[in-house]
Amino acid sequence: MTDALRLLLVLPFVAAAVVHAEGRVLTLADAQRIALEKHPKISVAQLKALASKEAVKQAHSAFLPQVSTNVGAVVGARDDTRLVSNSLQVSSVFDRASASLNVSQLITDFGRSASLQQSAQLKAGADEQNIAATRAQVWLQVDAAYVAALQAQSLLHVAEETVKTRKLLSDQIATLAKNQLKSELDASFAEVNLQDAQLLLSKSQSDLQSAYATLAALLDEPNTRTYQLSESNSPNTLPADASLLIASALKDKPELARLRLEQQAAQAFAKAEKGLSKPTLSVQGATGVLPWHDKNLNENYAAAGLVLSWPLSTGGLNKARQQEADLKEKSAAAALRDEENNTTRDVRLAWLAAKNAQERVTITAQLLEQARRTLSLAQARYDAGSSSIVELSQSQLNVTTAEITHTSARYDSLLRRSVLDYTTGRMR
Repeated sequence: MTDALRLLLVLPFVAAAVVHAEGRVLTLADAQRIALEKHPKISVAQLKALASKEAVKQAHSAFLPQVSTNVGAVVGARDDTRLVSNSLQVSSVFDRASASLNVSQLITDFGRSASLQQSAQLKAGADEQNIAATRAQVWLQVDAAYVAALQAQSLLHVAEETVKTRKLLSDQIATLAKNQLKSELDASFAEVNLQDAQLLLSKSQSDLQSAYATLAALLDEPNTRTYQLSESNSPNTLPADASLLIASALKDKPELARLRLEQQAAQAFAKAEKGLSKPTLSVQGATGVLPWHDKNLNENYAAAGLVLSWPLSTGGLNKARQQEADLKEKSAAAALRDEENNTTRDVRLAWLAAKNAQERVTITAQLLEQARRTLSLAQARYDAGSSSIVELSQSQLNVTTAEITHTSARYDSLLRRSVLDYTTGRMR
Protein backbone atom coordinates (compact mmCIF):
# COMPACT_ATOMS: atom_id res chain seq x y z
CA MET A 1 0.00 0.00 0.00
CA THR A 2 1.45 3.36 -1.03
CA ASP A 3 1.85 6.29 1.35
CA ALA A 4 -0.68 8.32 -0.66
CA LEU A 5 -3.30 5.60 -0.34
CA ARG A 6 -2.68 5.31 3.40
CA LEU A 7 -3.13 9.06 3.68
CA LEU A 8 -6.47 8.95 1.83
CA LEU A 9 -7.73 6.21 4.14
CA VAL A 10 -6.65 7.99 7.30
CA LEU A 11 -7.87 11.50 6.41
CA PRO A 12 -11.61 10.90 7.19
CA PHE A 13 -10.77 9.58 10.64
CA VAL A 14 -8.45 12.49 11.34
CA ALA A 15 -11.12 14.96 10.24
CA ALA A 16 -13.72 13.28 12.47
CA ALA A 17 -11.35 13.39 15.42
CA VAL A 18 -10.69 17.09 14.85
CA VAL A 19 -14.41 17.88 14.69
CA HIS A 20 -15.03 15.89 17.86
CA ALA A 21 -12.21 17.69 19.64
CA GLU A 22 -13.41 21.12 18.53
CA GLY A 23 -17.00 20.36 19.37
CA ARG A 24 -20.24 20.22 17.45
CA VAL A 25 -20.97 23.06 15.02
CA LEU A 26 -24.13 24.82 16.19
CA THR A 27 -25.78 28.02 14.96
CA LEU A 28 -28.38 29.92 16.96
CA ALA A 29 -31.07 28.98 14.44
CA ASP A 30 -30.16 25.29 14.80
CA ALA A 31 -30.26 25.55 18.59
CA GLN A 32 -33.69 27.17 18.51
CA ARG A 33 -35.05 24.58 16.08
CA ILE A 34 -33.73 21.62 18.09
CA ALA A 35 -35.06 22.99 21.38
CA LEU A 36 -38.50 23.69 19.92
CA GLU A 37 -38.65 20.13 18.56
CA LYS A 38 -37.37 18.31 21.64
CA HIS A 39 -38.00 20.35 24.77
CA PRO A 40 -40.36 18.48 27.14
CA LYS A 41 -42.15 21.67 28.23
CA ILE A 42 -43.46 22.10 24.70
CA SER A 43 -44.58 18.47 24.61
CA VAL A 44 -46.48 19.01 27.88
CA ALA A 45 -48.24 22.08 26.46
CA GLN A 46 -49.14 20.23 23.25
CA LEU A 47 -50.57 17.26 25.15
CA LYS A 48 -52.68 19.58 27.30
CA ALA A 49 -54.02 21.23 24.15
CA LEU A 50 -54.95 17.83 22.70
CA ALA A 51 -56.72 16.95 25.95
CA SER A 52 -58.69 20.20 25.74
CA LYS A 53 -59.86 19.30 22.24
CA GLU A 54 -61.24 16.05 23.64
CA ALA A 55 -63.15 18.11 26.22
CA VAL A 56 -64.78 19.98 23.31
CA LYS A 57 -65.94 16.65 21.89
CA GLN A 58 -67.35 15.72 25.30
CA ALA A 59 -69.36 18.93 25.45
CA HIS A 60 -70.64 18.43 21.90
CA SER A 61 -71.86 14.91 22.71
CA ALA A 62 -74.83 16.43 24.58
CA PHE A 63 -76.38 17.32 21.19
CA LEU A 64 -76.10 13.78 19.84
CA PRO A 65 -78.43 10.81 20.52
CA GLN A 66 -77.62 8.81 23.65
CA VAL A 67 -78.10 5.06 23.12
CA SER A 68 -77.88 2.34 25.76
CA THR A 69 -78.94 -1.25 26.13
CA ASN A 70 -80.08 -3.28 29.13
CA VAL A 71 -80.19 -7.05 29.61
CA GLY A 72 -81.60 -8.63 32.76
CA ALA A 73 -83.51 -11.42 34.43
CA VAL A 74 -85.89 -11.28 37.39
CA VAL A 75 -87.18 -14.18 39.52
CA GLY A 76 -89.66 -13.57 42.35
CA ALA A 77 -89.40 -15.52 45.59
CA ARG A 78 -93.19 -16.09 45.60
CA ASP A 79 -95.96 -15.55 43.10
CA ASP A 80 -97.62 -13.00 45.38
CA THR A 81 -94.42 -10.98 46.02
CA ARG A 82 -95.75 -8.04 44.02
CA LEU A 83 -98.63 -7.64 46.48
CA VAL A 84 -96.74 -7.60 49.79
CA SER A 85 -96.42 -3.89 50.46
CA ASN A 86 -98.02 -0.56 49.75
CA SER A 87 -94.86 1.48 50.51
CA LEU A 88 -92.35 -0.54 48.47
CA GLN A 89 -93.30 -0.68 44.82
CA VAL A 90 -92.74 -4.22 43.62
CA SER A 91 -95.61 -4.50 41.20
CA SER A 92 -93.16 -4.91 38.33
CA VAL A 93 -91.47 -7.96 39.83
CA PHE A 94 -92.64 -10.56 37.33
CA ASP A 95 -90.53 -13.57 36.52
CA ARG A 96 -88.86 -12.62 33.22
CA ALA A 97 -85.75 -12.21 31.11
CA SER A 98 -85.54 -9.08 29.02
CA ALA A 99 -83.35 -7.10 26.64
CA SER A 100 -83.97 -3.47 25.72
CA LEU A 101 -82.61 -0.63 23.62
CA ASN A 102 -83.02 2.90 24.98
CA VAL A 103 -82.58 6.11 23.00
CA SER A 104 -82.59 9.68 24.31
CA GLN A 105 -82.19 12.87 22.28
CA LEU A 106 -81.93 16.33 23.78
CA ILE A 107 -84.32 18.80 22.19
CA THR A 108 -83.38 21.87 24.20
CA ASP A 109 -81.96 22.88 27.53
CA PHE A 110 -82.34 26.56 26.64
CA GLY A 111 -78.69 27.16 25.75
CA ARG A 112 -76.87 25.51 28.64
CA SER A 113 -75.19 22.79 26.56
CA ALA A 114 -74.28 25.33 23.89
CA SER A 115 -72.63 27.52 26.51
CA LEU A 116 -70.72 24.53 27.90
CA GLN A 117 -69.48 23.69 24.41
CA GLN A 118 -68.44 27.30 23.82
CA SER A 119 -66.57 27.34 27.11
CA ALA A 120 -64.72 24.14 26.19
CA GLN A 121 -63.80 25.57 22.78
CA LEU A 122 -62.43 28.74 24.37
CA LYS A 123 -60.39 26.72 26.86
CA ALA A 124 -58.97 24.70 23.98
CA GLY A 125 -58.02 27.95 22.26
CA ALA A 126 -56.36 29.14 25.46
CA ASP A 127 -54.29 25.95 25.58
CA GLU A 128 -53.23 26.53 21.97
CA GLN A 129 -51.99 29.96 22.99
CA ASN A 130 -50.21 28.32 25.90
CA ILE A 131 -48.20 26.30 23.36
CA ALA A 132 -47.10 29.56 21.73
CA ALA A 133 -46.24 31.04 25.14
CA THR A 134 -44.21 27.96 26.09
CA ARG A 135 -42.37 28.04 22.76
CA ALA A 136 -41.48 31.69 23.40
CA GLN A 137 -40.17 30.85 26.87
CA VAL A 138 -38.00 28.04 25.52
CA TRP A 139 -36.85 30.32 22.69
CA LEU A 140 -35.72 32.93 25.21
CA GLN A 141 -33.94 30.33 27.34
CA VAL A 142 -32.05 29.05 24.28
CA ASP A 143 -31.14 32.60 23.21
CA ALA A 144 -29.88 33.37 26.72
CA ALA A 145 -27.86 30.13 26.94
CA TYR A 146 -26.39 30.60 23.46
CA VAL A 147 -25.40 34.21 24.15
CA ALA A 148 -23.95 33.18 27.53
CA ALA A 149 -21.83 30.53 25.80
CA LEU A 150 -20.65 33.06 23.20
CA GLN A 151 -19.75 35.48 25.98
CA ALA A 152 -17.88 32.74 27.86
CA GLN A 153 -15.95 31.90 24.67
CA SER A 154 -14.98 35.54 24.17
CA LEU A 155 -13.96 35.98 27.80
CA LEU A 156 -11.86 32.81 27.55
CA HIS A 157 -10.10 34.32 24.54
CA VAL A 158 -9.47 37.52 26.55
CA ALA A 159 -8.04 35.43 29.40
CA GLU A 160 -5.81 33.43 27.05
CA GLU A 161 -4.45 36.59 25.43
CA THR A 162 -3.92 38.13 28.87
CA VAL A 163 -1.93 35.10 30.02
CA LYS A 164 0.12 35.13 26.82
CA THR A 165 0.92 38.85 27.10
CA ARG A 166 1.76 38.77 30.79
CA LYS A 167 3.86 35.62 30.44
CA LEU A 168 5.88 37.28 27.71
CA LEU A 169 6.44 40.35 29.90
CA SER A 170 7.22 38.20 32.95
CA ASP A 171 9.82 36.21 31.00
CA GLN A 172 11.40 39.40 29.67
CA ILE A 173 11.63 41.03 33.09
CA ALA A 174 12.95 37.82 34.65
CA THR A 175 15.72 37.72 32.05
CA LEU A 176 16.53 41.38 32.63
CA ALA A 177 16.55 40.81 36.40
CA LYS A 178 19.07 37.98 35.99
CA ASN A 179 21.28 40.39 34.09
CA GLN A 180 20.70 42.98 36.84
CA LEU A 181 18.97 45.34 34.39
CA LYS A 182 15.70 45.16 36.34
CA SER A 183 15.07 44.68 40.01
CA GLU A 184 13.78 41.52 41.68
CA LEU A 185 10.75 43.57 42.74
CA ASP A 186 9.87 44.13 39.09
CA ALA A 187 10.17 40.42 38.40
CA SER A 188 8.01 39.64 41.42
CA PHE A 189 5.32 42.09 40.29
CA ALA A 190 5.33 40.58 36.80
CA GLU A 191 4.99 37.07 38.23
CA VAL A 192 2.04 38.12 40.42
CA ASN A 193 0.34 39.63 37.39
CA LEU A 194 0.88 36.40 35.45
CA GLN A 195 -0.62 34.29 38.22
CA ASP A 196 -3.60 36.64 38.40
CA ALA A 197 -4.12 36.14 34.66
CA GLN A 198 -3.90 32.36 35.11
CA LEU A 199 -6.64 32.55 37.75
CA LEU A 200 -8.78 34.47 35.26
CA LEU A 201 -8.08 31.81 32.64
CA SER A 202 -9.09 28.99 34.99
CA LYS A 203 -12.36 30.73 35.87
CA SER A 204 -13.10 31.46 32.20
CA GLN A 205 -12.60 27.80 31.28
CA SER A 206 -14.97 26.71 34.04
CA ASP A 207 -17.57 29.32 33.02
CA LEU A 208 -17.43 28.13 29.42
CA GLN A 209 -18.01 24.50 30.37
CA SER A 210 -20.94 25.58 32.56
CA ALA A 211 -22.43 27.52 29.64
CA TYR A 212 -22.04 24.48 27.38
CA ALA A 213 -23.77 22.29 29.99
CA THR A 214 -26.72 24.69 30.22
CA LEU A 215 -27.07 24.82 26.44
CA ALA A 216 -26.80 21.03 26.12
CA ALA A 217 -29.56 20.54 28.70
CA LEU A 218 -31.91 22.84 26.76
CA LEU A 219 -31.16 20.89 23.57
CA ASP A 220 -31.64 17.53 25.33
CA GLU A 221 -28.02 16.62 24.53
CA PRO A 222 -26.52 15.89 27.96
CA ASN A 223 -23.54 14.01 26.50
CA THR A 224 -22.35 16.95 24.38
CA ARG A 225 -19.52 18.81 26.10
CA THR A 226 -18.40 21.44 23.60
CA TYR A 227 -19.88 23.41 20.71
CA GLN A 228 -18.59 25.52 17.88
CA LEU A 229 -20.81 28.59 18.04
CA SER A 230 -21.21 31.38 15.53
CA GLU A 231 -21.60 35.05 16.37
CA SER A 232 -25.15 36.41 16.29
CA ASN A 233 -26.14 39.21 13.99
CA SER A 234 -26.18 42.72 15.39
CA PRO A 235 -29.67 43.67 16.61
CA ASN A 236 -31.76 46.24 14.77
CA THR A 237 -31.91 49.82 15.94
CA LEU A 238 -34.17 50.38 18.91
CA PRO A 239 -37.29 52.52 18.42
CA ALA A 240 -37.09 55.96 19.99
CA ASP A 241 -40.05 55.26 22.28
CA ALA A 242 -41.56 52.21 23.93
CA SER A 243 -45.20 53.08 23.17
CA LEU A 244 -45.37 51.14 19.89
CA LEU A 245 -43.70 48.14 21.51
CA ILE A 246 -46.24 48.23 24.34
CA ALA A 247 -49.13 48.32 21.88
CA SER A 248 -47.59 45.38 19.98
CA ALA A 249 -47.15 43.38 23.19
CA LEU A 250 -50.74 43.96 24.33
CA LYS A 251 -51.91 42.73 20.94
CA ASP A 252 -49.54 39.86 20.17
CA LYS A 253 -48.20 38.41 23.41
CA PRO A 254 -49.48 34.81 23.68
CA GLU A 255 -49.80 34.95 27.47
CA LEU A 256 -52.34 37.76 27.13
CA ALA A 257 -54.19 35.94 24.34
CA ARG A 258 -54.41 32.88 26.59
CA LEU A 259 -55.79 34.90 29.51
CA ARG A 260 -58.36 36.59 27.26
CA LEU A 261 -59.61 33.23 26.05
CA GLU A 262 -59.67 31.88 29.61
CA GLN A 263 -61.71 34.91 30.71
CA GLN A 264 -64.16 34.35 27.83
CA ALA A 265 -64.34 30.64 28.70
CA ALA A 266 -65.15 31.50 32.32
CA GLN A 267 -67.83 33.90 31.08
CA ALA A 268 -69.40 31.20 28.89
CA PHE A 269 -69.28 28.70 31.75
CA ALA A 270 -70.95 31.19 34.09
CA LYS A 271 -73.71 31.57 31.51
CA ALA A 272 -74.05 27.78 31.34
CA GLU A 273 -74.33 27.53 35.13
CA LYS A 274 -77.15 30.07 35.10
CA GLY A 275 -79.02 27.58 32.91
CA LEU A 276 -79.09 25.01 35.71
CA SER A 277 -82.44 26.37 36.89
CA LYS A 278 -83.99 26.08 33.40
CA PRO A 279 -85.92 23.01 32.18
CA THR A 280 -84.55 20.33 29.89
CA LEU A 281 -86.72 18.87 27.13
CA SER A 282 -85.79 15.61 25.49
CA VAL A 283 -87.38 12.81 23.53
CA GLN A 284 -86.87 9.30 24.84
CA GLY A 285 -87.70 5.92 23.41
CA ALA A 286 -87.30 2.29 24.43
CA THR A 287 -87.91 -1.01 22.75
CA GLY A 288 -87.27 -4.52 24.01
CA VAL A 289 -88.08 -8.24 23.97
CA LEU A 290 -88.93 -10.72 26.72
CA PRO A 291 -87.97 -14.20 25.53
CA TRP A 292 -88.96 -15.60 28.93
CA HIS A 293 -91.83 -13.85 30.68
CA ASP A 294 -94.99 -14.15 32.68
CA LYS A 295 -98.04 -15.08 30.71
CA ASN A 296 -99.60 -11.72 31.61
CA LEU A 297 -96.78 -9.85 29.86
CA ASN A 298 -96.32 -9.28 26.14
CA GLU A 299 -93.41 -10.83 24.31
CA ASN A 300 -92.02 -7.44 23.18
CA TYR A 301 -92.68 -3.79 23.77
CA ALA A 302 -91.87 -0.29 22.48
CA ALA A 303 -92.56 3.18 23.83
CA ALA A 304 -91.59 6.80 23.10
CA GLY A 305 -92.38 10.18 24.57
CA LEU A 306 -91.32 13.68 25.48
CA VAL A 307 -89.72 14.22 28.88
CA LEU A 308 -89.56 17.63 30.53
CA SER A 309 -87.22 17.89 33.50
CA TRP A 310 -87.34 21.04 35.61
CA PRO A 311 -85.36 21.30 38.88
CA LEU A 312 -87.54 23.16 41.37
CA SER A 313 -85.23 22.92 44.37
CA THR A 314 -81.71 21.53 44.80
CA GLY A 315 -81.02 22.61 48.35
CA GLY A 316 -79.00 25.64 47.19
CA LEU A 317 -76.65 23.55 45.02
CA ASN A 318 -77.41 25.28 41.73
CA LYS A 319 -77.27 28.74 43.30
CA ALA A 320 -73.86 28.01 44.80
CA ARG A 321 -72.57 26.70 41.47
CA GLN A 322 -73.76 29.89 39.74
CA GLN A 323 -72.04 32.08 42.29
CA GLU A 324 -68.85 30.03 42.04
CA ALA A 325 -68.81 30.45 38.26
CA ASP A 326 -69.45 34.21 38.55
CA LEU A 327 -66.56 34.60 40.99
CA LYS A 328 -64.22 32.62 38.74
CA GLU A 329 -65.20 34.85 35.82
CA LYS A 330 -64.35 37.97 37.85
CA SER A 331 -61.08 36.36 38.92
CA ALA A 332 -60.14 35.63 35.30
CA ALA A 333 -60.93 39.22 34.31
CA ALA A 334 -58.78 40.55 37.17
CA ALA A 335 -55.91 38.23 36.18
CA LEU A 336 -56.10 39.57 32.62
CA ARG A 337 -55.96 43.19 33.80
CA ASP A 338 -53.02 42.38 36.07
CA GLU A 339 -51.08 40.71 33.25
CA GLU A 340 -51.78 43.66 30.93
CA ASN A 341 -50.35 46.03 33.55
CA ASN A 342 -47.35 43.77 34.09
CA THR A 343 -46.76 43.53 30.34
CA THR A 344 -46.78 47.30 29.98
CA ARG A 345 -44.25 47.57 32.80
CA ASP A 346 -42.08 44.71 31.51
CA VAL A 347 -41.89 46.11 27.98
CA ARG A 348 -40.94 49.55 29.24
CA LEU A 349 -38.25 48.11 31.53
CA ALA A 350 -36.94 45.81 28.79
CA TRP A 351 -36.74 48.74 26.36
CA LEU A 352 -34.84 50.84 28.90
CA ALA A 353 -32.47 47.95 29.63
CA ALA A 354 -31.84 47.35 25.91
CA LYS A 355 -31.22 51.06 25.34
CA ASN A 356 -28.79 51.22 28.27
CA ALA A 357 -27.03 48.08 27.02
CA GLN A 358 -26.48 49.70 23.61
CA GLU A 359 -25.05 52.79 25.25
CA ARG A 360 -22.77 50.65 27.41
CA VAL A 361 -21.35 48.96 24.30
CA THR A 362 -20.31 52.35 22.90
CA ILE A 363 -18.93 53.63 26.20
CA THR A 364 -16.98 50.46 27.01
CA ALA A 365 -15.49 50.43 23.49
CA GLN A 366 -14.17 53.94 24.10
CA LEU A 367 -12.94 52.90 27.55
CA LEU A 368 -11.10 49.90 26.06
CA GLU A 369 -9.45 52.06 23.40
CA GLN A 370 -8.30 54.54 26.03
CA ALA A 371 -6.98 51.76 28.27
CA ARG A 372 -4.95 50.32 25.38
CA ARG A 373 -3.43 53.72 24.60
CA THR A 374 -2.57 54.17 28.27
CA LEU A 375 -0.92 50.73 28.36
CA SER A 376 1.12 51.56 25.28
CA LEU A 377 2.37 54.74 26.92
CA ALA A 378 3.04 52.95 30.22
CA GLN A 379 5.00 50.25 28.40
CA ALA A 380 7.09 52.87 26.63
CA ARG A 381 7.75 54.73 29.87
CA TYR A 382 8.70 51.51 31.66
CA ASP A 383 11.02 50.42 28.85
CA ALA A 384 12.66 53.86 29.00
CA GLY A 385 13.09 53.51 32.77
CA SER A 386 10.98 56.57 33.57
CA SER A 387 8.19 54.68 35.43
CA SER A 388 7.84 51.75 37.80
CA ILE A 389 6.42 48.27 37.30
CA VAL A 390 3.45 49.35 39.41
CA GLU A 391 2.29 51.80 36.74
CA LEU A 392 2.70 49.18 34.02
CA SER A 393 0.89 46.52 36.07
CA GLN A 394 -2.01 48.87 36.73
CA SER A 395 -2.25 49.68 33.03
CA GLN A 396 -2.33 45.98 32.18
CA LEU A 397 -5.04 45.41 34.75
CA ASN A 398 -7.05 48.32 33.32
CA VAL A 399 -6.87 46.84 29.81
CA THR A 400 -7.98 43.41 31.02
CA THR A 401 -10.86 44.91 32.99
CA ALA A 402 -11.90 47.06 30.01
CA GLU A 403 -11.82 44.06 27.66
CA ILE A 404 -13.96 42.01 30.04
CA THR A 405 -16.38 44.91 30.53
CA HIS A 406 -16.69 45.57 26.80
CA THR A 407 -17.18 41.88 25.98
CA SER A 408 -19.83 41.54 28.66
CA ALA A 409 -21.58 44.69 27.41
CA ARG A 410 -21.71 43.39 23.81
CA TYR A 411 -23.35 40.13 24.74
CA ASP A 412 -25.57 41.70 27.36
CA SER A 413 -26.90 43.94 24.58
CA LEU A 414 -27.82 40.86 22.54
CA LEU A 415 -29.50 39.27 25.54
CA ARG A 416 -31.47 42.44 26.35
CA ARG A 417 -32.80 42.54 22.80
CA SER A 418 -33.93 38.92 23.12
CA VAL A 419 -35.72 39.78 26.36
CA LEU A 420 -37.36 42.75 24.66
CA ASP A 421 -38.52 40.54 21.77
CA TYR A 422 -39.94 38.09 24.28
CA THR A 423 -41.85 40.70 26.28
CA THR A 424 -43.36 42.15 23.10
CA GLY A 425 -44.52 38.74 21.85
CA ARG A 426 -42.15 38.55 18.87
CA MET A 427 -40.76 35.15 19.86
CA ARG A 428 -43.00 32.35 18.68
